[in-house]
Amino acid sequence: MAALNKIATSVYARHAIGKKIAPDWDANMEIGIRFWRHQFTTAMTHPDIRTGRAIYNSLQTLTDDIYEVEMDTKPDGLWVTPKTITTDRVLLYFHGGGYTFGGPNAERFAAMLAHHTGARLWMPNYRRTPEHPHPAQIEDAKAAWDILSDSVVPEKVVVIGDSAGAHLALMLLDDLGNSDRDQPALCIALCPWVDNAERGDSMRTNDHFDLVQGWMALKFGEWLDPDGRYGREALSPIFKNYSGLAPIYLQAGGREIFRDPALEFARIQVENGADVMLDLWDDMSHDFQAYDSMFSSSSQALARIRAAVHGEALHPLANVTRITTDRFASAGAEKGSPND
Repeated sequence: MAALNKIATSVYARHAIGKKIAPDWDANMEIGIRFWRHQFTTAMTHPDIRTGRAIYNSLQTLTDDIYEVEMDTKPDGLWVTPKTITTDRVLLYFHGGGYTFGGPNAERFAAMLAHHTGARLWMPNYRRTPEHPHPAQIEDAKAAWDILSDSVVPEKVVVIGDSAGAHLALMLLDDLGNSDRDQPALCIALCPWVDNAERGDSMRTNDHFDLVQGWMALKFGEWLDPDGRYGREALSPIFKNYSGLAPIYLQAGGREIFRDPALEFARIQVENGADVMLDLWDDMSHDFQAYDSMFSSSSQALARIRAAVHGEALHPLANVTRITTDRFASAGAEKGSPND
């Protein structure tokens, strides 16, 4: 509370004299970002990661939105069933948190996705760093895929993740391809972490905007591969070739540290011949979808996630930067030439 009051006082004072970190963000948005950064930093720098997780879990992004879902916690993860199911596709959702955190924020994100898509969702538990470095996470993701595939045909599965969960979703897609396994209907990567090392100017230039800071991303990478045994290329989706695999739909914020890597990932995959589409909302920070109805950008993003899950066309939006390929039409997107 003391930290929140201090941050709020500082932000209101700065806004009163016209000093905003972003001209189109109100004081509440900036206070939220700055307080998230404070709590996140406190959690990551605590000498006991279990206490750090408790600190992280004590903070929750809440809106006025109500999610009409049933949540069933099982030993292997969380099943979320929307009150009104509108598709026979099932979401295999990997939560974010740098492979280290999860908790209530992940549960709310899962409920939000299930509610807006009208799809049943399974959020499997996966082992977390730093206690369990790579390959624990991809092993757990493959196990989750095998479990779900026993009851749902791959063509009805949408693999989806945010942040590190998007990293895991993309890693799983690549692994399935390398193993000549069936692919899901679609892979959705939200604000994806695509490179375990520093890449792009946005890691620095957007650091003051974002709730995730550049040093945090690098620390998560160290925790994932603490001895450098596997190396950057093996653990970074941006070095993979997704040509011939399931279509990939990405969303990113223009003010997040992962903006430039996400844009580069999309452009590389266009060159590779993969089925890919990226939408970029210039005014948003990391995991902005969680703001839901608070902002038009997050509302648009959630509507497009629903459309993608349902196999509907994703028409261009005037306020959204887009990179895409013709072949993404196989996932329901509108046909068009690569553009950005």
